[in-house]
Amino acid sequence: MRVLVTGDRGYIGCVLAPYLAAVGHEVVGLDSDLYRGCTFPTFEEPTMPSLTKDIRDVEAPDLDGFDAVLHLAALSNDPLGALDEQLTYDINHRASVHLAREAKRAGVERFLFSSSCSNYGASGGEELLDEEAELRPLTAYGTSKVFVERDVKRLADDDFSPVFLRNATVYGMSPRLRLDIVVNNLVAWAHTTGAIRLSSDGTPWRPLVHVEDVCRAFLAALEAPRERIHAEAFNVGGTEENYRVRDIAAIVAEVVPEAAVELAPDASPDARNYRVTCAKLVEALGVEPEWTVRRGVEEHYAAYRAAGLTLDDFEGPRYQRLRRITSLLESGQVDPELRFVPARTGA
Repeated sequence: MRVLVTGDRGYIGCVLAPYLAAVGHEVVGLDSDLYRGCTFPTFEEPTMPSLTKDIRDVEAPDLDGFDAVLHLAALSNDPLGALDEQLTYDINHRASVHLAREAKRAGVERFLFSSSCSNYGASGGEELLDEEAELRPLTAYGTSKVFVERDVKRLADDDFSPVFLRNATVYGMSPRLRLDIVVNNLVAWAHTTGAIRLSSDGTPWRPLVHVEDVCRAFLAALEAPRERIHAEAFNVGGTEENYRVRDIAAIVAEVVPEAAVELAPDASPDARNYRVTCAKLVEALGVEPEWTVRRGVEEHYAAYRAAGLTLDDFEGPRYQRLRRITSLLESGQVDPELRFVPARTGA
């Protein structure tokens, strides 16, 4: 298939795009490239064919000739989403629905949306949630994902098949590494400081998934018979891969020598608390995770050691989404709508 991957230069996208190409799909990317120059030193810069364009500006002619759109581009976590909630809705919700409409106009048959288990939000963690569970997002980021699912599902018809992949919290190494998500973050704290710092009391549940297992789910949804995926949502992860945050920290302590768990000075209870079942992903698409959190922790620790990751690296803007965007705003490289400002030329 000829497929367009939006957000192909982001954390998941720069793993997914070459993964799809390696199995024979013709892949083109589309990304505004907010994280240019942020590649982790043990990787090469992403080299997939890619158009530098904001998803807010995509029109049907940009999508002509594609069989599928895999839509990952977004402001990609809760703190970043809270920086400007209206902008989060503009990019994550309205632009995503616009993209889906334009894809339908262009004759694209399949639209894979990278949604999130953050949709379940304050569900309490007492039961395993399937795709029919109540959606209770707590943040602009989570709410934007819920709104996209609602609005894009309305576009489904005989010629246009959307599918919603609700990713668990992702971990795993990537050229455009993020250190502001739980597994990656805790291992980075342990490696750079010897402390495994919890920002909450550690009791909330999180479903977790390796970035490569996310790629396998996207590939399965891309290639599946239409009747299996049409207008369906799937929790992406593994039912056995639900963990309390304190249990993740304990695994990190076992892997990283002499690292100890501690509460951050401002630690507080976290209302985000949910566990999910991924049985539907297994039954409909045959996708089960190949990674466990322990194996992922070992992967991260080895990579951080190989790269010589320092505390300054960890705490700087290179691998922290909110800090990266804030630095671009403060330096005037992007405007308040997060569009790059053209470089001034000399008079």
